[in-house]
Amino acid sequence: MPDCANRLFVARKPMFVGSNAFLSRLKRRYGVKKAGFSGTLDPFACGVLVIAFGQYTKLFRFLKKTPKTYRTTLWLGAQSPTLDIEGITRVDPVDPLPRARIEEALQSFVGDFTYTPPRFSAKKVAGRRAYDLARGGEAVELPTVTSRIHAVRFLHYRHPFVTFEADVGEGTYIRSLGEALAEKLGCAGSLSYLERLREGVFAYAHEKPLDPLACLEPPPNRYLGDPDDLMLGKKLRPADFEQQEPGLYTVPFEQFFAIIEIEKSGRVDYLLNKVKLCSF
Repeated sequence: MPDCANRLFVARKPMFVGSNAFLSRLKRRYGVKKAGFSGTLDPFACGVLVIAFGQYTKLFRFLKKTPKTYRTTLWLGAQSPTLDIEGITRVDPVDPLPRARIEEALQSFVGDFTYTPPRFSAKKVAGRRAYDLARGGEAVELPTVTSRIHAVRFLHYRHPFVTFEADVGEGTYIRSLGEALAEKLGCAGSLSYLERLREGVFAYAHEKPLDPLACLEPPPNRYLGDPDDLMLGKKLRPADFEQQEPGLYTVPFEQFFAIIEIEKSGRVDYLLNKVKLCSF
C-alpha cells in the first residue's frame, strides 16, 4: 500500500461468495482495517463491486453509480423461492419458444418496471431483513416498487436458457426482472447466472486505483478564498464560490477536497471535508 491509506477501486466478486466475506479477503490482501463496498451482490452473483479504503468509504453516496449493467441467464421452467439457482425446488419442461417472442417480451420491460421485490432480499420489513424472515418461515409482504429499465439487449437463447443484458436504475432486482420475463413467456423461471458488468462509471480494471474526483456525482466548484478556510472548517458563504447556485459541489484543492452543499437559504454546509487526495 502507498503512504496514503485512502483507495477507491473496482474488484470482481466471484460466484458463491458473500459480499462481506469477499471484502474480508480484500482487507487481508491489502492489509487494511477500514474498508467498505457499495451495492451488495447476491452470493451466487459475480462481478463489479466498488471498494473503498480509509476516508474514501465516506464517498459511496456521492459516486456516479447509475445506471447499472447486468448480464444474466434465465432458466425457463426452474422454480425457486429465491428466484435463483441457490433454491431450485423443481424444473418443469417448457416447450421451445420463438426467438422473436423472447425479444419482444424483453423489450416490453424498457421504461418503468413495477414489481414486488423478492422475499429473499435485503429489503426491511418492520426493521428486519426480508431474507431473515423468509428463511425463518415467516410470512413476508413487501410493497411494490417501481424501477427504471433503461435498456435490455437479447444475447442468445439455448433452450431452456435465455441470456440478456439490462441497464437499470438504482435498486432494481434482476431476479424480479427474470421472474417477470418468465411469467410473460408463460412459465416459471429462475436465474442460473448473474454478473454485474458496470455500476455507473465503475467497471472492473484489475483493481486499479481510481481518481475519486473523476467518480463523484457533485460537479466541481472553485473556492475563491484561502484553502485554509476549509482546512480549518470556517463558515463559508455562497459568494466565496465560483458557482453560487444551490446544490451539491465538489471543491478540489491540490492535496485534499471537500463536498459542500449550497442551500437555497444561502447557507453553506460541509458534507465532507479534508478528504486527502492520494497518488498511486
